[in-house]
Amino acid sequence: MATFARPTFSAKAYAAFRPAYPPSLFRTVLNYHQPPASSGTLLDLGCGHGLIARSLRPHFKSVMAIDPSAGMIQQAQQTTTDPDITFRQGSAEDLDFLPDGSVEMAVAGQAAHWFNYGKVWPNLARVVRPGGTVAFWGYKDNVLLGAEQATRIMEEFVYGFGEVAPGVQGMGPYWEQPGRNILRDLLRSVRPPEEDWTDFTKLEHEPGEEGTEETCWLKKTMKLGEVESYVRTFSCFNAWKDAHPEAKSRSDGGEGDILDIMWDRMVDAVPEWKAMGGGWREAEVVSDWGTYILMARRR
Repeated sequence: MATFARPTFSAKAYAAFRPAYPPSLFRTVLNYHQPPASSGTLLDLGCGHGLIARSLRPHFKSVMAIDPSAGMIQQAQQTTTDPDITFRQGSAEDLDFLPDGSVEMAVAGQAAHWFNYGKVWPNLARVVRPGGTVAFWGYKDNVLLGAEQATRIMEEFVYGFGEVAPGVQGMGPYWEQPGRNILRDLLRSVRPPEEDWTDFTKLEHEPGEEGTEETCWLKKTMKLGEVESYVRTFSCFNAWKDAHPEAKSRSDGGEGDILDIMWDRMVDAVPEWKAMGGGWREAEVVSDWGTYILMARRR
């Protein structure tokens, strides 16, 4: 997660262009938890810009939200007015500031693949009350339905290690590992210790496959310009930019960076997009992300 703590990382762009979580996701985790009305404290781990904290606040008496990134915490504080939501810089590996059994529910959205579970599970076992719950969820690798060739090109640029264009290497080496591979595997390697947790439940969806509302919770129609802005929030691209400061995007007045080249290739691969010329960003496409939800209850 070090990329998100870099001075060049834009928490504002992350907040603007990352997909929002749908009501169906929150219904799933709350139905599992079955909280008393506005009861107890919610702990939001890796809270980012505060989206989950604000969305779930009405179901809890208070929210404690933490994130390692100072920029994310600042963004969250600037966009949150509820006095019962507290943001602080910190990590899931260090919860010493919380009393034993003080947490009703602990959640992590698009953050749990970064955790050191040798520390996180014992921490959560201490602070979550008996009968309380944890719920982790996240998403990976959106596919553009009906645009398979464009999706393959995006995959090649985003994950490739070799040359993806003349003189341009793919962004594969710039993902932080092992976190990214853990996420791409939908956290199948993560399971709560049975001595502390029970009622383990896991919901998964692979992109492009059929699913239910509970499993396929992140699919939306987007303009290509929105997909472009979303890809520019990828941690691998932000790391690539830091390594190639000479490569300026066309929108910044440069000759083009790796994503400009990628989109040239993607647009050329879809005749309908190519026929739109400079207006290709207005074309609409359905993005379908791979998703997971992991839930467990404290013994």
